[in-house]
Amino acid sequence: MSDGPCHDRHPLAVDAALAICFVLGDIALTLTGATWWPEQPGPLAWTLLGLQALACLSLVARRRAPLTVVAVLGAFTLALTLLISPVHALTPAHSGNVWAPFSTALAAYGPLFYGKNARNRRTAFLALGIFTLIVARAWEPSLTVITIGLLRTAVGPLLALYCDARRRLLCALTERAERAERERYLLAEQACAEERARLAGEMHDVVTHRVSLMVLQAGALRVTASDEATRRAAEELRAAGCQALEELRDLVGILRTAPEDDPTPSLDGFAALVAESAAAGVPVELAERGDRSLASPVVGRTAYRTVREALTNVHKHAPGARVTVEVEYDETRVRVAVRNTRPSGGPNSELARTGSGLGIAGLRQRIELVHGSLRAGPEPDGGFCVEAVLPAFVPTAESMV
Repeated sequence: MSDGPCHDRHPLAVDAALAICFVLGDIALTLTGATWWPEQPGPLAWTLLGLQALACLSLVARRRAPLTVVAVLGAFTLALTLLISPVHALTPAHSGNVWAPFSTALAAYGPLFYGKNARNRRTAFLALGIFTLIVARAWEPSLTVITIGLLRTAVGPLLALYCDARRRLLCALTERAERAERERYLLAEQACAEERARLAGEMHDVVTHRVSLMVLQAGALRVTASDEATRRAAEELRAAGCQALEELRDLVGILRTAPEDDPTPSLDGFAALVAESAAAGVPVELAERGDRSLASPVVGRTAYRTVREALTNVHKHAPGARVTVEVEYDETRVRVAVRNTRPSGGPNSELARTGSGLGIAGLRQRIELVHGSLRAGPEPDGGFCVEAVLPAFVPTAESMV
């Protein structure tokens, strides 16, 4: 851990350089009489000067063991103070000085900044309190000594608290920015996935409808053709269509969202759907009542999808059935109903097997997106009915411009 928000590349080298600078500085201050140096130094004074240098060198470990550094410098200061008074083994030239080395200021910075947790923080406050009493010589009241001692041991912790708060704030802001970037990336990925699903689902709907019509026409041609070659070609075409539908089901999913800029045909496409089904041998009767202009564009596209999905299911599962498509428009709602009678034959197994099984479920999701409702189920006469009730108006971006 460094003194700032960014880690130093060589923290040990930095601490060693700082320790050497403080050792040399404290030696210089001591020899010039700024601290405890006596007028006539003897062996004890020189020994204490060497011990002071060693104690100040403990600043090398100020990051990894800040409390140990405080303990070493505190022990040296206490021992020096006791030798001066009450032992009187040493007499400073200036008795009103602070006898602790200046390295104590840097040592007091470490415990609060490098504390790992709340328990270490409490221990650090206790250690710094005792350290302050020793440096300020609280048992020998002197306004000058106490003031300098408090400044010596308080500036470091206050600066440490400020730097630690700033570091935590910067880390929190950096983490929040990184989290926002990750979330934006995930949202972009989700949007891409939804768009791929939308395109795949629309392709599935369109291609399934067209190919199922082709399969029905090929099956009819196989039955009605007069020569064997035509029947064989029609059968191959029908089988290829069934295989294409099955492969399409494995490759793409069903559409699950309904964007407003969808190019799907709207209400005017009903006649084309009816004509295509009739050409494939499925008789369809279309009955529209009311004014088409009452339905907003997104409702029209949803109604078109409903009819297309219902007719595709008739092609697959109800051969020979007659189909009625009813569309009613009024000021508040649009009702679409596709009913087929009981089929005259069994479902085409190959064609029915090509479905994904999610057609009605996907259709229901589309309808619920515009706050409509869907009912799909068998009729009492053996037929089947798909009925959707949609609101007449659903606001879109283009309608609000």
